[in-house]
Order: sequence, then C-alpha cells, then structure tokens
Amino acid sequence: MEYAIISVPAAPVRRKPSHRKEMTNQLLFGDAVRILKRKGKRWVKVESLYDGYKGWVTNHLITIVKKKKALQPSIYLTGEIINTINFNGFIMHIPLGACLPDFENNVGAIGSLKYEHSGKTICVTEQNISKGELVEKNSKQWLNVPYLWGGKTILGVDCSGFAQMVFKMAGVAVLRDARQQAEQGKLVPNLVEAQRGDLAFFDDKDEIVHVGIFLGESKIIHAAGMVRIDTITEKGIVNTDTGKQTHQLKIIKRYFI
Repeated sequence: MEYAIISVPAAPVRRKPSHRKEMTNQLLFGDAVRILKRKGKRWVKVESLYDGYKGWVTNHLITIVKKKKALQPSIYLTGEIINTINFNGFIMHIPLGACLPDFENNVGAIGSLKYEHSGKTICVTEQNISKGELVEKNSKQWLNVPYLWGGKTILGVDCSGFAQMVFKMAGVAVLRDARQQAEQGKLVPNLVEAQRGDLAFFDDKDEIVHVGIFLGESKIIHAAGMVRIDTITEKGIVNTDTGKQTHQLKIIKRYFI
C-alpha cells in the first residue's frame, strides 16, 4: 500500500478520473492520503486519512511518502487567510486551515521536499478558549466566501466543507459530507437547547442536504450562495435579506461539551 501527502495549495478531487468530471472535494496542502489504485500515468484514486473520503486526483498533486510519515498527525495548521511558505526553494501560497506536516521551528517536510513557514500557526492541541468560542471565531473568518461545490478553501467552499474546516481548526474532527456529519455527535432535542457550535442539519424529502453552525441567539452561519449569517427558527433558516424561509430544519447535533 502506498501513501502520499498533498503538495499543492488545494487539490481538486474528482468523482471519476477525468478533469471533466464532478469535483466532489478538495484536499489541502499537507493532507495525507492512502493510494487505492492508479489509472494510466496520470490518475490516482486516494482515500483521505483524515476523514476516509475517496476520489481521484492527478499524480502531480501528491508526493509519495513513507507510511509512518503519512500516519503522523499534524497538530499545526496554517492560521492566516492566505499563508506564504517557501516550498522546495519556491514561494507557495496555501489556504487557511492547511496541515503543516513534520513541522517544528518554522521548518517542515513532505517526503524529501522541505518547506519553511514563519507566519501564524494554529496548534490544535494547545488552544486556550472554549470549543464553542473557537468555532464562532473561526467561522466568522469565512464570511462572504463564495459557495463552491466540493470546495474547502477561503476562495470557495460548500456547506459541509465549511463546517468541517471550522471544526478542524478547533481540533474537532467531523466527516466530509453533511449526511455523514449528521450521523455523528449527540442529538440535541430542540433549538431551545442548542448551544453555540452545534451543527444544524436541513433536509429535502427526508434527505439531509444542508448544514450550518449554530451561533446562539437564533443565528446560524452557513454556506448558501456565500458564507452568511441568517436567522434560524424551529422550522428552519430564514434569510435575513428577504425574510423568507430557505431551508427546513431536520436535526441538531453536538460534537463537544
């Protein structure tokens, strides 16, 4: 079994091995993957070691590493909206919340490739405010980011990618898709008992199709058109611009105390 780490700012993950096929996800710089199969000289099917999500990437987006290095957790993440690193002797700009593998004293490595990062970092094991505060603080950095199906960066994000990245920056791992996230956590009986940082899920014909982060005081932040803050009621999301309900509330889940 081969292992690799993403060595570009953001790698598009396709449903099938073709640039014309749907982008279902993005893997960010530093994300570790297991290689499942290859097709031709270009395409590689990978499985994320963070959340188990599978899809196809091109081989120039990854760097093969030893299993031990791939399995080594990255406790440091990039902390700026856009982060400039020196990667293998060249400048590279990587997004907020990207992993910094094998990182210590501003220097890290992906296999034999070295990088330097002297900007702001997040150590997910050493954060001194509550998870709820972290989630709210982190989520508001993403305001007005445009919606992008499969996106997970500050330049474009979908609803579940937004939730996953905000939680990742707070040191809480959730799965990639909204329906998967809805199967995790502890059920919150109703909106009255919801706490800041809970995830609210919304359905269409009993299928989970949307997720947002509860901020308290009847407010929710979510990616719909763009990342925005709207009102949430027991029935669903009410658009603050139009006053119309846009999503039907299904369940609320809690992932930390």
